[in-house]
This record gives sequence, structure tokens and C-alpha cells, in this order.
Amino acid sequence: MVKVDLSGAKAFFTGNGPDYSAAEAAHKVLAERSGAGADFLGWPELPAKIRETELDRIVAAAEKIRSRSSVLVVIGIGGSYLGAKGAIEFLRPNPGPGDTRVLFAGNGVNPDYLYDIIGQLADRDFDVNVISKSGTTLEPAVSFRIFRDILSAKYGDEANDHIFATTDAKRGVLKSLADANGWESFVVPDDVGGRYSVFSAVGLLPMAVAGIDVRKVIDCAVKEFKALDERSESNPAWQYAAARQNLYASGKKVELLACFDPKFRWMAEWWKQLYGESEGKDKIGIFPASVEFTADLHSMGQYIQDGERILMETVVRFDECMTFMEVPFVSSNADGLNYLAGRDLGEIGRVIEDAVMEAHISGGVPCMTVSVKKRNEEGLASLVCFFELACGISGYMSGVNPFNQPGVEAYKKNMFRMLGKPGAV
Repeated sequence: MVKVDLSGAKAFFTGNGPDYSAAEAAHKVLAERSGAGADFLGWPELPAKIRETELDRIVAAAEKIRSRSSVLVVIGIGGSYLGAKGAIEFLRPNPGPGDTRVLFAGNGVNPDYLYDIIGQLADRDFDVNVISKSGTTLEPAVSFRIFRDILSAKYGDEANDHIFATTDAKRGVLKSLADANGWESFVVPDDVGGRYSVFSAVGLLPMAVAGIDVRKVIDCAVKEFKALDERSESNPAWQYAAARQNLYASGKKVELLACFDPKFRWMAEWWKQLYGESEGKDKIGIFPASVEFTADLHSMGQYIQDGERILMETVVRFDECMTFMEVPFVSSNADGLNYLAGRDLGEIGRVIEDAVMEAHISGGVPCMTVSVKKRNEEGLASLVCFFELACGISGYMSGVNPFNQPGVEAYKKNMFRMLGKPGAV
């Protein structure tokens, strides 16, 4: 289970500190589905449901893809790709021998980016997983049209066998296309928004193709959501949600999510969508940003230490590294590093983490830590469950609907009008 440490933020809390009574009320609203956006509260039960419905078929489809193709192109944008991308970079960033490589398209229309992906396909066998609730979002729809054309040229009449659609169960353009062409299809649940869909086929199929043990991930997620249903101040989701809302009320408008493991980078991108799209509305909300330490200490570190004091920092930590590596002894000691000889890099890294947080706290940045034991399937499941639940609670505490995203449509209306889409105004 995730552990939260608020000791680095304690000196910055106002009033009586984090309002756990408000967190309790928000958790109750969420659990009873009695608040705004209740139609999109299927995600806490999603791991248990997917285990009983689509999981076997997802694993079978992944095995089919892995047995015949060296590349899977996943086409999606926002919640339709960030969770899978984050999980793969977190657990399987470097494909092993014989592993299928997962590439992501559809998150923009830059021709150079698409050209590079197409170039990586070369003459390799590949499959496509297109992910869209409706099938009408422009960026993935255009990319899918391009890759369908490539599939047709490569496989002819067998092209449809290389397409897997993850979409609405009953309606929409993509669902109609899937039915008409016989594509194997998986469901984006009606009661789960895209940014909460990691534990559906949206995230699980690409993850399984990459070689991640999705059964283990789901089993861990079921246990984690049960553990996080605790209704007390010891619930880490309450602690995190209540602390960040207290700090926001005191003027800390920007939250930096930091991690000292570069493999967390795309999980941070998923987190930014989760919190930004859930809380940034009605002219309020904490702005979510991310930094990768220690690299960003040499670029963003100056601002974090001495810039405007609008920052709070959440540091994701792993109790144990996956690898042991010690600093070698060199007799000449020309670089002066023998004082570190024989020490594990993981242990050195933990000292650096403590040093960074001590510096930031003394510089006026409250620091919270979120920790799990290891960067493995259990750690992934725990972090996703924790951040999702804490986001729902935090959103309700702030008074917004955490499960809609009305502002996302603004650019789309302008885009379709300017591109001359029939009927667009």
C-alpha cells in the first residue's frame, strides 16, 4: 500500500492543518455516487470487473500480437494513451529479446512525428490498436486513417485481422467501423472517463503486448482499492488530498510531482492529465507540473529553490531499487570519489533525495512524499489506485466536478470551423 509522509509540509499548513472531516465527506460522496459526475464513478470497481469480463480476452489478444508482430502501434490521445505509455515506461521501457515494441501515434498531427513512426515499421510485421470512445477525435482519427492505408497496402484482404479497436460498447463511429470490418473490439466502459481508464483494455492491452503481467497488476489493484476504502485519517488518499487542498488555500498554486527515477517520467505525464483535467475548472485548481530529478535540479532547481513561493512538491519514492550497483574503488583516486567506494548507488540516491527535500523545505517549498516498496507491478497498481482515489476526493473537496472536462472542447470547435468541417460553426 502507498505511504504518505506529510512531515515536510507540516510547517506550511494553515489553520488546524489538513481538513480530514472534509476528506471524509468527499470520500463518502464518491463512494455513494451522490455527487456531480457520478455517472463516471465506475473506476474503483474496474479492476474487479475487468478480471471477470475482458481480461482473459485481452491477454489472448496480446499473445496473438506478440506471436506474430514485432511492433504494435497504439493510436490514441490523452487518457487513451498516457496510462499505457506511463505503465510501459515504468515497467518495460526496453523491450527484451523477442518482445513486441509498442509505439504511440495519434496524440498529434505533426507529419514529421508520424513519418518517424512509419519509418520504424520498415518491413516489420505490425498490428494497430486504435483507442477512442467515439472515433471522431481528429488527431487519432487522422492517424488511424493513415495506418489503415499502410495496413491495406501491406496485408491486403488480411489487413482487418491486424486491427484491434478499443471503443464504446454499442455506439460511435469507431464501433460502427469495427463491426462492419470485423475488428476484434474491447470496451471503454461508459462509467469510466479516459483519464481513469488505465485498468480497462485502454491500458491493459498495450501493457500486455509490452510483456507486463497485467493479471498481477489487476490482482494488486483490486487489493489496493479495498485497502484505500478505509475511512480514517490514516488513509493515505485522505492525507494527500487534504494536505494539498490546505496548501492551495495558503497560496501554493502549483504542485510539482517529482521522482528520482527517470522511468517515472511518463507516469508523471499521466498524473498531470489526471489532476489537471479533474481539478482545473471554475477558475480554480492546483496547476500540476512535473520534474525529473536529479536532472532537473540542474535546470529547474534554481526556480524551485529561490523563485516565487507558489510551489508545493510531491516526491514519489521507491523504498528499494530493482538493481544493486556499487561505486568501484580506484587506487589513484584522481576523481576524489573513493569516499563513496563500495557504497550502493541506491543508498547514495536516497541520501540525495533527503538532501534535496531538506533544501527545498528550507527554501519555502512544502514537500510531501508518496512511497511504495518497488518499481514493479504492485508498485504501479498501488500508485494508480492511490492517485485516482485521492484525485476524486481532492476534486470534491475543492467543490468542482472531478469527472468532466468542459474546457477541452473549446479548441475543437475552433479547429473544426477553421478546417472547414461540414456543419461546424
